Amino acid sequence: MSFNFSEIFKDQPKEKIYEQLYQMAEGLFYDERDMLANMGNLSSLLYFNLSNINWAGFYLYKNDELVLGPFNGKVACTRIAMGRGVCGTAAAENITQIVEDVHQFPGHIACDSASNSEIVIPLFKDEKLLGVLDIDSFEKATFDTEDEKGLKKILELFIEKTDLDI
Repeated sequence: MSFNFSEIFKDQPKEKIYEQLYQMAEGLFYDERDMLANMGNLSSLLYFNLSNINWAGFYLYKNDELVLGPFNGKVACTRIAMGRGVCGTAAAENITQIVEDVHQFPGHIACDSASNSEIVIPLFKDEKLLGVLDIDSFEKATFDTEDEKGLKKILELFIEKTDLDI
């Protein structure tokens, strides 16, 4: 199965893009419950179908730190301390971080110097931190609350359809 609709999506409103990505994620998760498989496919789905993205993936919460999980993009930082950088801040504060210019974010961790904006959404199940979804863009101010809304809906589906064994 191969999806790449970024050219079709580029002139559509974000709400429509996320509706279509949600439907595609439903197909990916239809008969697959494995956590790593679903994280890998979801990372790929987002990486190849959202515009201006240079990294999309997961960091998993293990032993009081974030550890690199499935992703698409350049080589990434392997471990991130809680409260450090955009990912560690999102996880520690349980608040989505939408950063218009990562170079202005105190303590930003520059895994890829091409990244200029970022959205990080904490991933919880039954009030237990599982990790974060991290998406970077090479353009500034790529992400907004519409992205947060669409991504959270897709993450809710992921949590519902996946056996989470963290």
